[in-house]
Amino acid sequence: KSRTVLESMSCFNSGRLPLVLVILCIVPVLISSAAVPFSPSAHRPALASRSAVHGSPAPLNLRGGSGETAYSPVTENVHSSFKKVFGTEPAMLCIAPGRVNLIGEHTDYNDGFVMPCAIDFHMAAAISPCDGTTFEVAAADFNGQKVEIDLSKPMVKDEKATWSNYVRGVCKVLQEDKGLKLKGAKMAIGGNVPQGGGLSSSAAMEMATATALNALNDLKVGPKELALVGQSAEHWVGCNCGIMDQFISALGEKGQAVCIDCRDLSTRNVAIPDGVAVVIVNSNKKHQLAGLDSEYNTRRQQCEDAARHFAVTALRDVSSETLAAHASELEPETLKRARHVITENERVLQAVEALRAGDLKQMGALMKASHLSMRDDFEISTPEINALVEIIDGVIKGEGGVRLTGAGFGGSVVCLTPHSNVEAIRAAVAAEYPKRSGGVEGTVFVCTPHQGAHVLN
Repeated sequence: KSRTVLESMSCFNSGRLPLVLVILCIVPVLISSAAVPFSPSAHRPALASRSAVHGSPAPLNLRGGSGETAYSPVTENVHSSFKKVFGTEPAMLCIAPGRVNLIGEHTDYNDGFVMPCAIDFHMAAAISPCDGTTFEVAAADFNGQKVEIDLSKPMVKDEKATWSNYVRGVCKVLQEDKGLKLKGAKMAIGGNVPQGGGLSSSAAMEMATATALNALNDLKVGPKELALVGQSAEHWVGCNCGIMDQFISALGEKGQAVCIDCRDLSTRNVAIPDGVAVVIVNSNKKHQLAGLDSEYNTRRQQCEDAARHFAVTALRDVSSETLAAHASELEPETLKRARHVITENERVLQAVEALRAGDLKQMGALMKASHLSMRDDFEISTPEINALVEIIDGVIKGEGGVRLTGAGFGGSVVCLTPHSNVEAIRAAVAAEYPKRSGGVEGTVFVCTPHQGAHVLN
């Protein structure tokens, strides 16, 4: 039908059809279109590249993600996978965004402050109810690989289809911890949040799953509580993360960064200044967080040890002055971890004011200090990440800032800078990064702050 309209307009524009005939052709098409129930496949635009849909390294010129409509590349892919695996249409589609943290790393589990924004790369879930207590889940990004989860039994992890453990974790928390009843269901899930890129693909999967189950079962769980469900699910999987990733995926605001107080979960929206781009560059050196012996969990333990030394609930309650006065009492490594967290909290609050004032120079100085602290005190950067920071910093020359984002040990960097610098960043990353990464190419994303998890209309 869309092609019929376009062909008619083409004929009109070339002077081969009178206007009246064009109107007679178009009106019946529009009327018949209005009478047809909505289906994403009937309204789809051209699909993005396979790499964009499946989360593998994408071309350097990739801009933006899936959007939030029911005919985006991500939802199109998941909708198609659902139909292929289950042979029917889903009852609903839900999406949840990934995130990039502008500043405030490893502060969330220390009851501190963070300033992330949700981004326009998403995980999507297509879901329908079914009889019984079986929850069938297909992974759209793994050729429809399917698992069956028995909701009538205690939840256990799957050692083979490990991707499904994030779904299982959400089910476990909702049923076993919250006492909520889940009905049998069929779901396909997938997205384009780069996996292992420090952009919270796992949190996006948890929030897409939680949003879908919440709506399907009419659980009436609010977004803040859903974020806590996602966090508990990740703990069950094996990563003792803070609340930031799930919280911003659940409650992101379009066009806004969100400063989150991770103690009381209060928020302050901070608009991204006009003309400023959020640029993410994936080092394509993946990190692996799950596992009780991970470096992430080790650092959390070190922070908790420091807090116990000062007899406080969390390092959020320790000032830089107090830390300096008692520095000799701490083990050198514990001192460095504590110094990063305490000074990073201070930087986040300063960054809120800098962004609100549109002061990119000050924001850049804070981002630079944050990266150096992560590199030297928290020791979570890598040679590849440091190379990207240096390359991009050489391009923007104080017009904004660049730093490691995410848990570290690989992943991505984030840059805030005027749009006029974006093409130069792309060119510099393409030319210089492979020379310093053993031939690995970086992937550049230009993102837009986006809305949090929701059911699509």
